[in-house]
Amino acid sequence: MNSVKGNGKIVGFAIAIVITMLAIGCREEGESVHPEGLGFDSWFPLHLGETVLQVQLAVTPEEKAKGLMFREELAEDHGMLFAFQNPGPQKFWMRNTRIPLDIGYFSPEGVLREIHAAQPFDESGCPSRSNNIKIVLELNQGAFRAAKQSPGAKLNLNDIAVALEKRGFSSQQFGIKTSHTASEASE
Repeated sequence: MNSVKGNGKIVGFAIAIVITMLAIGCREEGESVHPEGLGFDSWFPLHLGETVLQVQLAVTPEEKAKGLMFREELAEDHGMLFAFQNPGPQKFWMRNTRIPLDIGYFSPEGVLREIHAAQPFDESGCPSRSNNIKIVLELNQGAFRAAKQSPGAKLNLNDIAVALEKRGFSSQQFGIKTSHTASEASE
């Protein structure tokens, strides 16, 4: 009887190892985990035109999947930025998201192309019309309008590069082109 219990523990341990390995293997191609960087809950300054926001950075697939889920509120001028390694069409939904949001879709150059209003818990999704989206910014609903930001507004890519590097990721890995290196920008 004891050998059966012992084997059950071994099988459980083996399953846990397999699940961990699968989770690590589900990152975007070329993405690496950088435990020495700041965490997902860190806030970074981001300029959108003349507006200064505070954003959290969703980089890993797990962070992107969680996004702003389960939060009761989002402070004014705060949001979440999603960085993608390759441009393409994007679709965001509001699963377990209690806050009405604006979803801004940006080109690889950091230019705002589209803004979509998203309602809490709506899982139908807000797809981008453009196939060339590399950055997505979620803000409180109405925040883009309140800040007088509309399509054509530009994100400061240096701010994103600095945030990525502080999180432990290379801005080059995400194809964020800046006027100078992020380490120079943070000095």
